[in-house]
Amino acid sequence: MDNQEKLPFGKKNYILMLAGIGLLTLGFTLMSMDDQPYGFGFLGITLGPIVVMCGFIIEIFAILIKPEE
Repeated sequence: MDNQEKLPFGKKNYILMLAGIGLLTLGFTLMSMDDQPYGFGFLGITLGPIVVMCGFIIEIFAILIKPEE
């Protein structure tokens, strides 16, 4: 294994990154589903952005967490 290059992230990091991407996708989909004009309803103003911010927080956490040896 000494000759093989190690991946920069561990399995846990990649799983968290995929979860973050899923939340980002869900949040943007929720914002686009809003029926109010210009997206000023509950989905476009409140729920969608909260889900997107949670996705970004998980992405940052997934990048910063130290991979297991």
